[in-house]
Amino acid sequence: MEYVTAVPHPRSEAAGPARAGRLSLAVALLSGALGAAVALLATRQQWSQGTATVAGGDFPLTATGSDVTGVPAALAIVGLAALVAVFAVRRAGRFAVAALLALAGAGIVAASLFGASDSSALDEQAAKASGDASATVTALSHTAWPYVAAAGGALILLAGLLALRYGRLWPAMSGRYERSGAPRPVRRPKAVDPDRPEEMWKALDRGEDPTGA
Repeated sequence: MEYVTAVPHPRSEAAGPARAGRLSLAVALLSGALGAAVALLATRQQWSQGTATVAGGDFPLTATGSDVTGVPAALAIVGLAALVAVFAVRRAGRFAVAALLALAGAGIVAASLFGASDSSALDEQAAKASGDASATVTALSHTAWPYVAAAGGALILLAGLLALRYGRLWPAMSGRYERSGAPRPVRRPKAVDPDRPEEMWKALDRGEDPTGA
């Protein structure tokens, strides 16, 4: 006679969190790495353009993302470092690194959106080109690259939020090579038979005292 029980199997209960941990880990790694690459690429592209009046003519000016602001590129590197470091720490340290990862992504989004309408970089170029410190750029226009950088920051932010939510389920680096405060066991020399000279020579080769003194 067979019996049916309503008690779930322990293995099935553990399968849910484990599956969520693996899926969130894969998404976080992919979104974090892709977001950093997109943000770094976008900062090297042209963000704005305009003209400056020089000697009665118009002089074309352009500004890349790094000319407008260096924040997105710097935070993208910070995000990459945090994405790697999140596996080297545990518990509170992992939570702190995950928070740093999320803040790096949020900072990239904010800086990129602010730089999408910034004209200070071109104004500085216009002042240098015209020799007039008060000169400003005219016919100012912007490209879509600042929003691409913001999208990269959003991916890094997503990776940070996933690390905050599921980071406790992710694996950590092996502690095999970590040093602990526990004293190492002392290896005692093996007993040597004085009637066997070959054993005495082997003990001397190991740096041991064959006499047992």
